[in-house]
Amino acid sequence: MVDVRFLENRVIDSQRKTLWLLCTAELLAMTPWFAGTTVVRQLQVTWHADSGTVAWVTMAVQLGFVAGALLSAVLNLSDVFSATHVFAVSSLMAAVANILFACVAVDHIRTGIFLRFVTGMFLAGVYPTGMKIMASWYRDGRGFALGALIGALTIGSALPHALYAMGQIPWRGVILAASTLTLVASAIVWAFVREGPYLLPNPPFDLSQVGRIIRDRRLRLANLGYLGHMWELYSMWTWIAVILAIPSVRTVRREWTETASFFAIAIGAVGCLGAGVIADRIGDAAHGARDSVRIAARARVAVISMTVSGSCCLLAARLVQHFVALVTVSMVWGIAIIADSAQFSAIVSEVSDQRYVGTALTLQTALGFLLTSFSIRGFSAIAARWGWSWAIVSLAAGPALGCLAMLRLQRSSAPESPRTKVLVRMDR
Repeated sequence: MVDVRFLENRVIDSQRKTLWLLCTAELLAMTPWFAGTTVVRQLQVTWHADSGTVAWVTMAVQLGFVAGALLSAVLNLSDVFSATHVFAVSSLMAAVANILFACVAVDHIRTGIFLRFVTGMFLAGVYPTGMKIMASWYRDGRGFALGALIGALTIGSALPHALYAMGQIPWRGVILAASTLTLVASAIVWAFVREGPYLLPNPPFDLSQVGRIIRDRRLRLANLGYLGHMWELYSMWTWIAVILAIPSVRTVRREWTETASFFAIAIGAVGCLGAGVIADRIGDAAHGARDSVRIAARARVAVISMTVSGSCCLLAARLVQHFVALVTVSMVWGIAIIADSAQFSAIVSEVSDQRYVGTALTLQTALGFLLTSFSIRGFSAIAARWGWSWAIVSLAAGPALGCLAMLRLQRSSAPESPRTKVLVRMDR
């Protein structure tokens, strides 16, 4: 006779092992994302380029991620092949592209930027695939598990700033160190991580579903909220080191500004974990209730997060000449700016046609990362024309519009009060 409790304990042990291993691998594998951005000021001097040109070092990664996500969805790679193998091979190839960038970037600017595009393409096989693997291990507590994974991604994105803060490391050293960590991530997943018992197949990308997604009001509002979130998020992550250096060019060492930049991004892991725990509690409280209750609650969490992050935008713009105050605001900003990230995906997964959740999430992710290219480039253009303060203020437009969309979604999803129901009956 099979001991059910023994099997349950085995599953729990495997969940915990996968949680730690996959979060560690995600953290290490995402270091190439902002590796080029971290050293962009050295490259700018080497290239004799303006801020618009060097912005492409980050924008190329964003566009590459969009292309890679769409290609993966169309070819259904994570179903045709093992998800862990897709993760491991993608990490390996991202590391190779990053190493090649270090080798050719000085003499060949366009080739270097193209290699950043290729890096982004392969990272599209890391982040979404990691989410799928983690979800395959968790049915209960999935909010916390996915929050932990996004938190690991956040720290990994910040890690190049920590590497760059370790003394006078040449820019190639930062790129190669990030590539080495990504190779370690590939080895970890290939050797030790497997899919879990709740593995769900992704349906093929169906372009005909795009029209339905656009027509569905709740999906449209959720995607508008996500776009507002993304407008702010990656511009802040891209330019935070430059923003913190504004008041400290002559008074604070570069190592201090890079360290502050690392913590301003990495502290977002706190927001991810907190939001994940809250999401799980909401799910438990709403167990058996209508989906609209959960959607309204998720929208409320997103509104609170974006309100705080938008306020931090405005405060940071006023404090660009005060280093300590700016760093303090940046820590709060870093927590709030990423805390709502998982809520948008959760809403889309609950609202959309369950046969085509993959299509809805792919479209959401692709549109979001495509928009970041415009916000990153727009930030540098505004800074060059009107100054850094106005550039920072421009980021607040994202959470402001996102809040409006999520407030409308919250109202449309909120359960009716008894008084409202009586009035509706009387009208009828």
